[in-house]
Amino acid sequence: MESIFHEKQEGSLCAQHCLNNLLQGEYFSPVELSSIAEQLDEEERMRMAEGGVQTEEYRTFLQQPSGNMDDSGFFSIQVISNALGVWGLEIVLFNSREYQQLQIDPIHEKAFICNYKEHWFTVRKLGQQWFNLNSLLTGPELISDTYLALFLAQLQQEGYSIFVIRGSLPECEADQILRIMRVEQQQRPKLIGEDEAQRMSVQQVSDPGHTADEVLLDEDEEELRKALALSRQGMEVEDEEADLRRAIQLSMQGSKLSPPLTTAALLVERRTAGPNPTSDGPSAPVTDALNALDPTSLWE
Repeated sequence: MESIFHEKQEGSLCAQHCLNNLLQGEYFSPVELSSIAEQLDEEERMRMAEGGVQTEEYRTFLQQPSGNMDDSGFFSIQVISNALGVWGLEIVLFNSREYQQLQIDPIHEKAFICNYKEHWFTVRKLGQQWFNLNSLLTGPELISDTYLALFLAQLQQEGYSIFVIRGSLPECEADQILRIMRVEQQQRPKLIGEDEAQRMSVQQVSDPGHTADEVLLDEDEEELRKALALSRQGMEVEDEEADLRRAIQLSMQGSKLSPPLTTAALLVERRTAGPNPTSDGPSAPVTDALNALDPTSLWE
């Protein structure tokens, strides 16, 4: 797959990508295609001028934008046809009556170029295998021989115009390599930006008012808050245990026994009943718990 030339989408230069992916190299630039388009515009102007430069039709023609290119990078089928003519290649409409009468199996052709709503892409045979070289994909897509006819039929149903490439394509490294070996594709390429679009879609569903980074930041902050809360709970438990040990230690000194016992009992009550105990003194279960304590364990 690495040997296959695959030019990815930049702006609206799909016609350039289509041609270069077909020819398997950087054969055409926007400047060169623009030059072909300007030449076609001039030829059209000269034909219109033959009817008279003072006619309404001619003046209207001059006011109209070019039909062969625009500022976005779009180029017409005439530009593509002329560009291919430089390499001795011709295009034939796939669903034309003349071509259909030939009854040629698509797998016996060399390449196709497809167009829909000003987007162009190439389907080409390299070695013994077919590849979808759409510039909107992250890489070449392998098409089996059995699926090729179905793929082209599906494109036609979706409104694509398909053109057959006739003539000898330039030699390329990928074609030479794939003549002696076949490739397998475990995972089909995705559309460029598909992963990002899915990520943004999930983000908008979860929180339409936040960016993905903000959502991740909010999640981090929430985890931090939970960690701090657990930490504070642990500190409170440790403080209670320390207070309990100190209170019982004082109670074992022999003098002023009652107040320390009361304090110790209250601490046990806190641990037994939870926060905000409702009674002022130890309950019977708490007193039993105190009596059951082994004082010597407090100094271990």
